[in-house]
Amino acid sequence: MVQAPTKITLKEFLKLPETKPCSEYINGQVIQKPMPQGKHSKLQGKLVTAINNLTEAKQTALAFPELRCTFGGRSIVPDVTVFAWERIPVDEDGDIANVFRIVPDWTIEILSPDQSQTKVTGNILHCLDCGSKLGWLIDPKEKSVLVYPAKQQTRILTQNDVLPVPDLISDLRLTVADLFNWLKLSRD
Repeated sequence: MVQAPTKITLKEFLKLPETKPCSEYINGQVIQKPMPQGKHSKLQGKLVTAINNLTEAKQTALAFPELRCTFGGRSIVPDVTVFAWERIPVDEDGDIANVFRIVPDWTIEILSPDQSQTKVTGNILHCLDCGSKLGWLIDPKEKSVLVYPAKQQTRILTQNDVLPVPDLISDLRLTVADLFNWLKLSRD
């Protein structure tokens, strides 16, 4: 992770060019996220697809991979964000907006091998403090998910535990085992 040595303002940060991998603005510092690896990318893609398959046609919600969200004094890029359909910003043409200055309804982070769990947890808690309904922290190494429901006790789920989802995506039923089975490759 690359960290800028001096503090800058959020306004200054938002004028900087995007980086690859993306950088986030947290507490006056620019922090570059680690490059996603195989397990991370597979889980991220499958989650976005599974959520959108259940919600997009019904226009109840939409999931986004790596979407910059700027709110509450931070500019972060969660691995997956989910927004209720009616909250998705649109531009003057009625198209989806490029800039999201609102908190997601659901934030999902997938822990990378060299990523700080404390920093990622801090971003999830920031989302919850600003109005998110739910946060997940997926740990591929431990094959577990820390679940952060708004205004409730954090829980760690493993194996056959069913993962809680926001009401707007109540059709999604996944166990922790289902989630990590997405990482298996069949070589038939």
